[in-house]
Amino acid sequence: MSNGTNVLAFAESRLGNIRRASLETVTAARRVADQTGGQVHALIAGAPGIAVHAAKLAAHGADVVLVIEHDGFTHYNPEALAATLAARIATGYRAAFFAASAQGHDLVARTAATLGVSYASDVTEFVVDGNTVTVKHPGYTNKVIQAFSLTATPAIISLRAGAVLPMENAKAGAVEAITSAIDPASARVKVTATEPSGGAKLDLGEAPVIISGGRGLKEAANFFLVEDLAAAFGNAAVGATRAVTDDGWRPHSDQIGQTGRLVSPDLYVACGISGAIQHLAGMRTAKTIVAINKDREAPIFKVADYGIVGDVLQILPVLTEAVKQAKG
Repeated sequence: MSNGTNVLAFAESRLGNIRRASLETVTAARRVADQTGGQVHALIAGAPGIAVHAAKLAAHGADVVLVIEHDGFTHYNPEALAATLAARIATGYRAAFFAASAQGHDLVARTAATLGVSYASDVTEFVVDGNTVTVKHPGYTNKVIQAFSLTATPAIISLRAGAVLPMENAKAGAVEAITSAIDPASARVKVTATEPSGGAKLDLGEAPVIISGGRGLKEAANFFLVEDLAAAFGNAAVGATRAVTDDGWRPHSDQIGQTGRLVSPDLYVACGISGAIQHLAGMRTAKTIVAINKDREAPIFKVADYGIVGDVLQILPVLTEAVKQAKG
């Protein structure tokens, strides 16, 4: 049975696979539970067989893994999930963590509305001090960092991808099978299929390294330089600016910025990107930013930790070779 010190983490999955964001929410919940003296309960829902991921959630700090296995959760089922999460949280949790992913944005809003409480979205930092949870969220296209104090219980929070580093902290991970609060088949909204974009490429929200290209690459054919650098790292995803995706150089799923993906990788390399405010809004919270641009006055250098002034078409091959040698 839950009590006011326990913390819930929603473990997001896609096509039967657990997402890195799930390990981030569990790690965040563990951090809070260690201060409240409670347990971490991770909830995962999916088609029969989804329980296989319970061990991974336990390894990252879940004391109890709440599992719903039902064909109605083969694809994202927003109504049934929101009803189930709201009913569970209402039993008395101190806080609940979601991922600020496309699915998470939808689900956390539905859950909070069902509970009749407010929530903090796209959080990059959080601190627990007694009965108050203080969170930080980039606002006004990252011009300011807003701080909010959540004093009500439960504190509902969605985390920006990469805001929390997944940490192994093995707990019992007792598996508890639960049922949906409503019949999944009765939901008015039904997702009939999920089509992964870009095949097996690394998702921008889960990549520790992102190499992004902008108009400075001059033409779509030169994007292979960005791809080569990403391949040299081995754990990198390729991103792009809105201008590039609008011109059809890259798919819109690669767009990073205010109207694209919001990312917080360990390393962000901006190649030929000037640094429009809309783009900065999507990547400014990266741990380390490297900018390559021939214009030394480009706005991107104001947020970069390291800057290289020069022709990106000449610098990228040299940088790619250096990364290969360092990793070799």
